[in-house]
Amino acid sequence: MITRGVTSMDEFLRRFFYSVYLKKQHIHEDNYCKYNNQVLAAFTSSLYMAGLVASLVASPITRNYGRRASIICGGISFFLGAVLNAAAINLGMLLFGRIMLGVGIGFGNQAVPLYLSEMAPAHLRGCLNMMFQLATTLGIFTANMINYGTSKLHPWGWRLSLGLAAAPAFVMTVRGMLLPETPNSLIEQGNKTKGRRVLERIRGTENVDAEFEDMVDASELARLVKHPLRNILKRRNRPQLIMAILMPTFQILTGINIILFYAPVLFQSMGFKRAASLYSSALTGAVLASSTLVSMATVDRWGRRILLITGGIQMIICQVIVAIILGLKFGSDKELSRGYSIIVVVFICLFVAAFGYSWGPLGWTVPSEIFPLETRSAGQSITVTVNLFFTFAIAQSFLSLLCVMRFGIFLFFSGWIAVMTIFIYLFLPETKGVPIEEMMRLWEKHWFWKKIVLEDQQAKNTNGLNHA
Repeated sequence: MITRGVTSMDEFLRRFFYSVYLKKQHIHEDNYCKYNNQVLAAFTSSLYMAGLVASLVASPITRNYGRRASIICGGISFFLGAVLNAAAINLGMLLFGRIMLGVGIGFGNQAVPLYLSEMAPAHLRGCLNMMFQLATTLGIFTANMINYGTSKLHPWGWRLSLGLAAAPAFVMTVRGMLLPETPNSLIEQGNKTKGRRVLERIRGTENVDAEFEDMVDASELARLVKHPLRNILKRRNRPQLIMAILMPTFQILTGINIILFYAPVLFQSMGFKRAASLYSSALTGAVLASSTLVSMATVDRWGRRILLITGGIQMIICQVIVAIILGLKFGSDKELSRGYSIIVVVFICLFVAAFGYSWGPLGWTVPSEIFPLETRSAGQSITVTVNLFFTFAIAQSFLSLLCVMRFGIFLFFSGWIAVMTIFIYLFLPETKGVPIEEMMRLWEKHWFWKKIVLEDQQAKNTNGLNHA
């Protein structure tokens, strides 16, 4: 997230994207098209394509060598990427550093949500899983504040911004080495004794017989599955597969990445000065972090569905209002008045708040908790891959979309939010308080999914009788 502030710094643009720097200086340039440059977009999006590929590699590593192994690999890769970016002397070095950062994200997003889901007791799983999103949002806010401060350090402020990303990467690597492996992973690797010891320690009691037996049973079933990605395509896993694809797709199609990646660019396009645009994007980062706390406090009490649905409705309203204001009051060669600029910032913050308590954390939480152990790593890999693919697509195309669609881009994303809100209402069962090893029962009771899951089970039973 450091990158989104760096791409608005003149020294950075002048060194690596000179054509964008020249366009930015033209006061009569079309406001919506000032930053439309595919090389600049590729700098941002290359990270996510690298993460997409890395997440596929991370899946077998996470399953065979444990969640900690992937966390450590992700931390090391991210650290190297940050160092390369800070020391970059040409565009090639800059892009290679971004790719290493992407590899770190691919491994981290694969392993961390799984780690949290498996370590948490069922009644606290939603809240604890959201620690991942809270850490992300706090990182976004910190990145915004760093950008705001380093933008005043000429001409090397951008190097400091990019280099400071090495600090959390170092912490992630060290903590990964010190953390215990999850009981599920230890049992899956055949170390039941150690798995039970870890389970007793994290639950604070020796009375874990029922949970331990559930884990052992799930592990025995998982051991029979030699090809998790192939197994996940089976009919009985259809509900989880669809959720693993659509949840991250919808998460990105909220349009949140417009705000998170390009907030300084977006606000400058609307006529904000550089310092004001960085300050406004820092404000959105603070809102995102604080709204995640709301979700942590309510998710295990109110449930996943109500937060996803109410958040979707709030995001639709905010996007439509912003689109109307920009459509009526913001032309291609004029700036918003101070009053309307404040209104736009307010509704963007309300949009970010809605995302922060709903689709931001729950877009990761729900997919990480719905898969049985035998397909859990593969399912998380699909979730991460789909998320990063659409993140890449939006990051690469946004500047061009903004130039072509103008204010209509907000209506485009609000339409998708309407679709996904209806989807959640109809097809997502409530997972609040359900033990992760018993999640399959939800699909067997759901009005729609039971037709698929139970028909598949009945077909298997019938075939078994025929063979007998």
